[in-house]
Amino acid sequence: MEYIYAALLLHKLGKEINEDNFKKILTSVNAEINESKIKNLIASLKNVDIEKELENAIVMNAGPQNAGSETKNQPDQEAPKKDHTEAAAEGLSALFG
Repeated sequence: MEYIYAALLLHKLGKEINEDNFKKILTSVNAEINESKIKNLIASLKNVDIEKELENAIVMNAGPQNAGSETKNQPDQEAPKKDHTEAAAEGLSALFG
């Protein structure tokens, strides 16, 4: 996952996604550097429009959650509300595993 995060960070900063930049980021966070993984990821991202892929991921994630036919006939039930800080912590844990 560190490699994906590094690629996203480089993209966000407008930096070139290359081996040297990957190594700088991974070294800065004391992550293990695996040359073959870096090379494979860079090759995989060569012709990928990362911005477009991120937009597609956001659109797909924003779709209806309960679109099943059986939920249409059930009365609306209010979902239990989570504490805001608990929800934020869950979101961060999903990012950082």
